[in-house]
Amino acid sequence: MKYKVGVCQFEPKLFDLEYNLKRMEDLLEPINADLIVLPELAASGYVFTNIDEVKKISESAEDGATADLFKKLASGKNTSYVVGFAEKDGNDLYNSSMLVNPDGDIHVYRKTHLFFEEKKWFTPGNTGFKVFNAKDGIKVGLMVCFDWIFPESARSLTLNGAQIIAHSTNLVLPWCQQAMITRSLENRIFSITSNRTGTERNGEVELTFTGMSQIVNTKGEILKRMNTTEEAVYITEIDPEKANDKMITELNDAIGDRRPEYYNL
Repeated sequence: MKYKVGVCQFEPKLFDLEYNLKRMEDLLEPINADLIVLPELAASGYVFTNIDEVKKISESAEDGATADLFKKLASGKNTSYVVGFAEKDGNDLYNSSMLVNPDGDIHVYRKTHLFFEEKKWFTPGNTGFKVFNAKDGIKVGLMVCFDWIFPESARSLTLNGAQIIAHSTNLVLPWCQQAMITRSLENRIFSITSNRTGTERNGEVELTFTGMSQIVNTKGEILKRMNTTEEAVYITEIDPEKANDKMITELNDAIGDRRPEYYNL
């Protein structure tokens, strides 16, 4: 099965929802694909210094500005999108990502493993690692950034049937891109890690993001890795059904050979 997947890398502006949505729309409008993954907190920026800043930029997963844009794009382009956003649900604030499908369906994942000062602003995610249908019924699991360091995240999505992991990130540590090669290999799935670029400042707080967004196949081979600064969308063609084959040799099954009775989990 031929399936066009893509990764979008760009530099959001802190608190500038209008600019960020317009920038994503400009990057995506010319592109034809089946599934495209965008960064964590793509609509808001990342470097918060107090919870009121997060409250001002957070939005509904169903009818916020980010959802509205991606419903329009998904319908018009016949594409599924995964994008990170600051979600408000009642009094709770989540670092979330949404999968938006051409038929208008929206599926939300809330980040399970919060990183550093995110613990001050966001509620730990409560959705668990569910797998959703993207365009054409392809099974997509969502992770957000620091989830990568816990192998249970990708393994849980694999055991739940994921063919592709859509991994929205704002990476500042240097290890994730290499680690996702192993996550793909050990689970025999495709992974798409979308990172942002640039340096973001808020008062005395400054972070520089590593870029290097990538697409990795089921054998841990990098199909594309972007550089640290480019703003672009990269598209490649994969066969998601290859993720259904867990055989490493004719006698070794990456999932079937597991012996969970001996694992301390």
